Amino acid sequence: MVPTIRPAYAASLVEVTSFGDNPGRMRMHVYVPDTRPARPAVVVAMHGCGGSGPGFYSGSEFAAQADRYGFIVIYPTATQQAGFGNCFDVWSDAAKRRGGGSDPVSIISMIRYAQQQYGADPDRVYATGSSSGGMMTNHMLALYPDVFKAGAAFMGVPFNCFANAADYPPTNSQCTGGAMNRTPQQWGDAVRQAYPGYSGPRPRVQVWHGTNDTLVPYSLLQETIEQWTNVFGLSQTPTSTDTPQANWNRRRYADASGTVQVEAYSIQGAGHEHVGVQG
Repeated sequence: MVPTIRPAYAASLVEVTSFGDNPGRMRMHVYVPDTRPARPAVVVAMHGCGGSGPGFYSGSEFAAQADRYGFIVIYPTATQQAGFGNCFDVWSDAAKRRGGGSDPVSIISMIRYAQQQYGADPDRVYATGSSSGGMMTNHMLALYPDVFKAGAAFMGVPFNCFANAADYPPTNSQCTGGAMNRTPQQWGDAVRQAYPGYSGPRPRVQVWHGTNDTLVPYSLLQETIEQWTNVFGLSQTPTSTDTPQANWNRRRYADASGTVQVEAYSIQGAGHEHVGVQG
């Protein structure tokens, strides 16, 4: 057996400095595998507060998977502060409106750049991230359902959970204070109001949370489930539940045709930093 080594010509992480409209003043790094189809898929992989695109590249397996499956990875770096390090803006009025500005518009510019520069497939764009990046995953799926095919949010919060910048730091946040409880209709209305009049398909959603998370309370997983099942017009009762591996409880919410639109993973005993992707 010959050990597998990455060849000298292997792809590397590249910073793109001019990618279009950038109201969030974000940085963009991209990983483009050497071997890819003519129209590769795109994964937007978003770090947690205090992290960075390059840090998330180093601390996660997306690039290795990109080499294997031939998709492009965009690693945005947030530069805005809300009393808690550089975090993705999910609190400002501008960020809560489609086309309103701030980080969401910058991220869309990065996706458009990848489509123009590398011929990326506009029908296969995915979002994922942990903590602040998980929050922004739910956020982008709400604002731009026509851009994303699906998303996976780790340790996130529902769209429109934070009232403003002052509500963002965990020490005094109503959103992450542990008592946030809205009805599924209220959560769903927030998403519908983000893009009024939109009646097209919605991206499928996968959410992950540790039951012992003390920074972003585990209770917010249920609020997020309520939001997306309401958006899809699904029952709050899962269509199936199982344990795919020890201490992982999975709930699936399928539509009438049997397509799972929302999938939720509860990781028993896991804290904030021990679920899924790192960053």
